[in-house]
Amino acid sequence: MKYQKRMLARLRRRSFRVHNRVRRDRCGRVRLSIFRSNKHIYAQVIDDAAGRTLVSANSTEGSGIGGNCSSAVEVGKRVAERAVEAGITEVTFDRGPFKYHGRIAALADAAREAGLSF
Repeated sequence: MKYQKRMLARLRRRSFRVHNRVRRDRCGRVRLSIFRSNKHIYAQVIDDAAGRTLVSANSTEGSGIGGNCSSAVEVGKRVAERAVEAGITEVTFDRGPFKYHGRIAALADAAREAGLSF
């Protein structure tokens, strides 16, 4: 029961605050969505108009390093390189319910350095 309440609260936070702001401010851009678990970090570039994932990367690929800042940097570089190859340079950053610090900030900074602008 406690778990269900926490999950519902998390979904409400995501829905009302961050996702609505991203949806309002995106101006026709695609969305760079981040998910962070205790062990791994995942990033994907999503075209909401078409309802498709265009590019994705996660920390389980390649070396399979766990969920630390260095793996977040690798994932940020990887997703940005794949997006630039696909012709995507401008995205809207969707951090979800996660605070912008630690692994989330490391991934965002690495993606900016690799060529994405948001």
